[in-house]
Amino acid sequence: MDTGAVENAGAAQSPVASGTADGLGTSAARRARLQIAPSPGPHNALWYFPRLTGGYARVARNAALIQLARYVPFMALKNRIYRALGMRVGRHASVGLMVMFDIFFPQDVTLGEDCIIGYNSTVLCHEFTRYEWRRGPVHIGRDVTIGANCTILPGVVIGDGATVSAMSLVNRDVPPGAFVGGVPIRLIRPGASGDQVTR
Repeated sequence: MDTGAVENAGAAQSPVASGTADGLGTSAARRARLQIAPSPGPHNALWYFPRLTGGYARVARNAALIQLARYVPFMALKNRIYRALGMRVGRHASVGLMVMFDIFFPQDVTLGEDCIIGYNSTVLCHEFTRYEWRRGPVHIGRDVTIGANCTILPGVVIGDGATVSAMSLVNRDVPPGAFVGGVPIRLIRPGASGDQVTR
């Protein structure tokens, strides 16, 4: 897979796809948003990250800015740092202390207006495994609340007005207005009928 093709992963525009009995998105819908390629060599895919992510300098810059933003208490400055990394950040988005965004592909993250992400959560846009690597955008909608210590996997869409309970693993789409929680997430309370995410 050429890295130029992967560069546009953050531009994918996918609504929340809910089609399971439990009211959450399917694993297949998330997987469809991922670009997946075999490891470019005989070792685990992470070994080749400089070749796949734009090089050491780019990753080091991303890591330094994300680490700085993790400690900055000023929301406006924090959001400027994230925008400098290529993230799409809505007005009044609030990111708590110690939140960790993907250092390889921060440009694949979208934060909607007035969303809030709680302390020490992690938002990933990549997965490196023994034999392959994956990349996919993460879209967090408007007015979303994400509790502390959550992990959001690549390719996930969290619909407008949704709430994610603290210490949750978000491995599938969350419909607008829904309340989810757990490892992995399960639906605790559905959103109002007819809610839709627009992107």
